[in-house]
Amino acid sequence: MNSLNISNLSKTYSNGVKALQNITLDIPVGMFGLLGPNGAGKSTLMRTIATLQEADSGCVKLGDIDALKQKHELRKVLGYLPQQFGLYPKISAQVLLHHLAVLKGITKQKERREIVDALLHKTNLYEVKNQNLSGFSGGMKQRFGIAQALLNNPKLLIVDEPTAGLDPVERNRFYNILSELSEKTVVILSTHIVDDVKELCTNMAIINKGEVLLKGNPLELINQTEGKIYQKTIHKNELQEYKKEYKVIAEKLFLGKPIIHVISENNPENGFISVNAGLEDVYFSQILSSSKKHL
Repeated sequence: MNSLNISNLSKTYSNGVKALQNITLDIPVGMFGLLGPNGAGKSTLMRTIATLQEADSGCVKLGDIDALKQKHELRKVLGYLPQQFGLYPKISAQVLLHHLAVLKGITKQKERREIVDALLHKTNLYEVKNQNLSGFSGGMKQRFGIAQALLNNPKLLIVDEPTAGLDPVERNRFYNILSELSEKTVVILSTHIVDDVKELCTNMAIINKGEVLLKGNPLELINQTEGKIYQKTIHKNELQEYKKEYKVIAEKLFLGKPIIHVISENNPENGFISVNAGLEDVYFSQILSSSKKHL
């Protein structure tokens, strides 16, 4: 099975923004999570891998295919679900899938019908296959997006912010489809939702300002942070003072009062209690360090 190898990939836009800075990642078959805030460079990386955008330098290989030089070859084995994708609202799901299948080279009618029907079943859209896409909910549109991405039985599947706006039931259904696919496919899940990565991915990377900050297995990364996370409930007007004195990596409200998480090698005392580390703590501590570095 082919892995995806990204080496020293860089991209600077004409306005001077360094979207990618020497990105190097080895992504095996399975689910790979790419975490980062909005504007971190995730979508630029996804579009570059998907041959929709040129890189300034670097190399992307899927097995023997050089993605930057053999774009047509890569597209034959690529499935891509971008963050936002357009649909023809007055066409049914079944008709549009048939149309897209022809564009992907599936020209034999019997084979195409079998593939389309199987994907409509897999994405739980078979019962509404004759309904116009304008009547689809957000979750149904996302499932249609996955169906079109799977038409060519891809070896590489890229999904960019796929669960944003989905309700919990739709999200779980989406997870199950991706999890099943990842047994034989390189699946890259680009998201800023930490739970998506924790639930699904055996490998991950955190990216910010075009740089890879951390990569590894989510559980191992959590274990490395264990024993360094402390929590305290404070008053709203104290937040800025705590940020000056401690490495505050996260804050949330509980019953109207802020609860802060700080990262520290030693117990900060002063009313802080030690809590179990989570992937959010790993993520926010990396983003905080990265942001301070770029100040």
